[in-house]
Amino acid sequence: MSWARELWERGRETAGRCLEHPFVKGLCDGSLSRARYDVYVGQDAFFLDAFARAYAAGLARAPDREAMRELHRLLSGVFEEQRLHERIAAERGLDLGRVSPLPACRAYADFVLSVAFAGTLGELLAAMAPCMRLYRFLGEELLRRGPAPAYRSWVETYAAEGFGQLVASLEGLLDRHAGRTGREAANYAHALELEYAFFDAAWNAVP
Repeated sequence: MSWARELWERGRETAGRCLEHPFVKGLCDGSLSRARYDVYVGQDAFFLDAFARAYAAGLARAPDREAMRELHRLLSGVFEEQRLHERIAAERGLDLGRVSPLPACRAYADFVLSVAFAGTLGELLAAMAPCMRLYRFLGEELLRRGPAPAYRSWVETYAAEGFGQLVASLEGLLDRHAGRTGREAANYAHALELEYAFFDAAWNAVP
């Protein structure tokens, strides 16, 4: 089994908790309030800035041109996701430049950046892969359940073939450049827990 697949299988329980979180279930059945979704969009936009910087740090120490090209493509994918958030924000009248990160968002961003600048490339990839794989998992599962129109575009974004290709690219990098260490495994597990905390914070931010 590949290292990326093994780490994902270890984290299946946490991924399942994310899938059944009321925030995520609300994305599927359309019951999620606009206020909670607006909080999420702002928090995710803040986090994506950190995610982009982490990819850039990984690109700077990529060991070969193939890894450089793949990391560049992944970084471009984050920029596309940021543009999606900017369009949503414009439609909803949100000012992403004035977002104050909730503690869960700040913790996740700080974690990714700390690994980006102090960890090995394998440790960084292990810290970033859970976000991508989890969103792919959620997108596919919610699409299978039949999402309501309200947030169908969110579901389709992460269920799309193009996003799946980015996930496969990141996991391929992890398999090639990781050392299969305990630190990598710990980073992967911690990132998944931070994902759950991220959804939970957006849900609880609104009474």
